[in-house]
Amino acid sequence: MSDDKHAVDQRVIQRETAKQSAGDREADRAAGDFKKAGGGGKLTMRVRVYSPFRDYYDGSAFSISAVNATGPFDILPRHHNFISLLSACELVIRPADGGEQRIVISGGIMHVKADQVIVFLDV
Repeated sequence: MSDDKHAVDQRVIQRETAKQSAGDREADRAAGDFKKAGGGGKLTMRVRVYSPFRDYYDGSAFSISAVNATGPFDILPRHHNFISLLSACELVIRPADGGEQRIVISGGIMHVKADQVIVFLDV
């Protein structure tokens, strides 16, 4: 009986070690990307904010913050694919060249895919 328990314990330890190894590999890859990135080691993404009649922002950014029905959220480089309706809020973009750009919006749609963020306003 104790041999069976020992074998099960060994399998659990092996699985946990494999998970840690995968996590370590992901962390190492992210650290490598961070070191290779320009702008003082910060990763960036392309952000475009526009409406049918005006372009508000088109360039690289470190992050973008907005509000949807569930509350405030941030988008950072390497974010998973994402689409959301935006609530009335102040959209905050942190450009790669520093500072912040704030855009007051009445609503819109945000689409995130492969380090590209598109925000379409006045819909």
